[in-house]
Amino acid sequence: MKAVHFGAGNIGRGFVGLILHNAGYEVVFADVNAELIDSLASTPSYVVTEVGAGAKTWTVDNYRALNSSTAESSVIDEIATADIVTTAVGPNILRFVAPLIAAAIAKRSADLPPLAVMACENAINATDVLKGEVLKSLPDASLADRAIFANTAVDRIVPGQPEGNGLNVTVESFFEWAIESGPFGDALPVIPEAHFVDDLAPYIERKLFTVNTGHATAAYHGFVAGISSMSEAFATPAVADEVRAVLAETKQLLVAKHGFDPEVQQAYIDKNMVRFANPELSDTVDRVGRQPLRKLSRHERFVGPAAELVERGIPTPALVRTMGAALLFDVPEDPQSVEMKALLESATPEEFVTQVTGLGESHALFAPVVEVVRARKA
Repeated sequence: MKAVHFGAGNIGRGFVGLILHNAGYEVVFADVNAELIDSLASTPSYVVTEVGAGAKTWTVDNYRALNSSTAESSVIDEIATADIVTTAVGPNILRFVAPLIAAAIAKRSADLPPLAVMACENAINATDVLKGEVLKSLPDASLADRAIFANTAVDRIVPGQPEGNGLNVTVESFFEWAIESGPFGDALPVIPEAHFVDDLAPYIERKLFTVNTGHATAAYHGFVAGISSMSEAFATPAVADEVRAVLAETKQLLVAKHGFDPEVQQAYIDKNMVRFANPELSDTVDRVGRQPLRKLSRHERFVGPAAELVERGIPTPALVRTMGAALLFDVPEDPQSVEMKALLESATPEEFVTQVTGLGESHALFAPVVEVVRARKA
C-alpha cells in the first residue's frame, strides 16, 4: 500500500504520516521546502515522541520524499499509483496542490481502485474545497470517478519544535482522526487508528469550536497580556477564564445544533483545558496566533460560532472580546498580522468587518464586531 502526503512539516510527520505508517503504507512526502525534503530523502527514519497519558515513542521509516515544486512529474506519477492522498498544508494552499492531484487522476489507470483523497486541515469540509479545485483542473469531468473525496476531522497538538530537533517530532499522546464513511461505501481505506463516521459535521465543529477556538483564544489574550508561551498563558487565571468563557459559549451552540450531551461536552472542554496546559507541549502565542485574518473569517473559529449563536438569540460577549484581542495581534514576522494592521489603519470599521469577517450589515453580529474594531482604531 502507498500513500502520498502533501505537507512534510511537523503535523505531516508527527500525525498524518505517522498514522499512515502505522497502518502499513509506504508514505511519500511531498513538499515545496527543499531543505526539508532533502533531509527526509537522505534520512532512513525519524522519531515521533509522545508526551502525556499513555505516551509512546515511534520510529517512522519506509518513506520517501519528493519536492512538489521541482519534481512535479514524479509526484504525479506517485499519486497515479497510490491508494491514498492526504494533505496537511493549510486551507489556503489546497488550490496549489490540486492541479497535481488532478493530473495524477487523469493519468491513473481505470483498472485501479479509486484514489482516496482526504484533506487533513483545521477547516470545515476542507476536502470539499480541495475537490472543487481538483475538478477545475481535470481535463475530463468523467475522470472524477477515479477518485473518492472524503472530509475529515483531525485533532492532535503538535507544537513548534525546539531547535536542533531535526526531523524528530514531539506530539501529545492524544489524537483523533475522524473520516466520513459515506463516500467510500463498503470499501473503507485501511487506517486502523482513524475512525469512520456516518456524519462528520458534529466532529468537525466540536473540534474546531473547542480545540482551535480555545487554543487561539489563549494565544490572543496571552499576547495582549504580554505572555510569550502558551503554557504560561493557560497558567494565567485571567487568560484561562477568557478561554472558559469562550468555550462555554461554543458549548451552547454544539449542544443546541448537534445534540451533544451538555455533560459530555463539558467533559470534552475540561479534558482539552488539561491538554492545553501541558508544559511539555508548550508553544508560543506568536505561532498559535498567526494568520489572524483567516481565523477571523466567516466560517472560522470565532465568527462562525458567534454568528450562529446570535442567530439563535444567544449573546456572545466572550467570543466578541476575543475578536477584539485578535485585532491587537501585532507580529511583524506574520504576513497576515502586518496586513491586518494596515487594513485597520486604512479601512473604516464597517469596511474592515465586511471584508475580513464576511458579515453583512444586517447580521446581528455585525454591530458588536464593528464596535470592537472601532475601539481598536481609537
